[in-house]
Amino acid sequence: MKFDRRMLLISSLAYFLSSKETFAEEKDSFAKDHLACLVDTTLCIGCRKCEEACNRANKLIKPSIPFDDKSAFKKFRRPDENALTVVNEFSGSPSIAQREKETTTVKIQCMHCLDPSCVSACIVGALKKSEEGPVLYDPSICIGCRYCMIACPFEILSYEYSNPLTPRVRKCQFCVNTNKERKANPACAAACPTEAIVFGKRGELLELARNRIMQKKDQYLNHIYGEYEVG
Repeated sequence: MKFDRRMLLISSLAYFLSSKETFAEEKDSFAKDHLACLVDTTLCIGCRKCEEACNRANKLIKPSIPFDDKSAFKKFRRPDENALTVVNEFSGSPSIAQREKETTTVKIQCMHCLDPSCVSACIVGALKKSEEGPVLYDPSICIGCRYCMIACPFEILSYEYSNPLTPRVRKCQFCVNTNKERKANPACAAACPTEAIVFGKRGELLELARNRIMQKKDQYLNHIYGEYEVG
């Protein structure tokens, strides 16, 4: 059989894909006990109670638009130094059973990635992936280079530009300051009236998500975002 460079390419690609899948499975198995949140957008009603609870728990400045004012949805928002979690509204719905739904509300916060880019980019170790799972920030080490903000693929991290003396990088930390034993729900999950946000171990949450998909096949797409994507 004549050697063909394309055969080497295809063989190498197959090995890469196989290795990538194996690595993802191993990493997922390792992280099954990591603390995480499952967000079910089919249950979110856009009440912004999670935003309000996060604001209160982290002692943040009150927003110019009150939490019960739905006009906040008119403009797409990103988390910032005074809003560590935000809810945005989008037209339509990705849900199979809710194709005719006019809007869908989605909560945005730090993903606490399994392999966080922000941690990799931090040159002083101010950001660390904790053994329990949450990505934590130590302001006493931070030098303000803001490489973490550039590295984050979700554009989550923000900076206290208004604080010239002791500025900090700001992001969700799963309420570790008030939840030191990591057993109680973070403020956002505790405040959600529809249980659209469920806090627990990653392995158990993935199983819960799979069960929901199987039980209501006409309601969900058969995909759990974040199981493998972007770490």
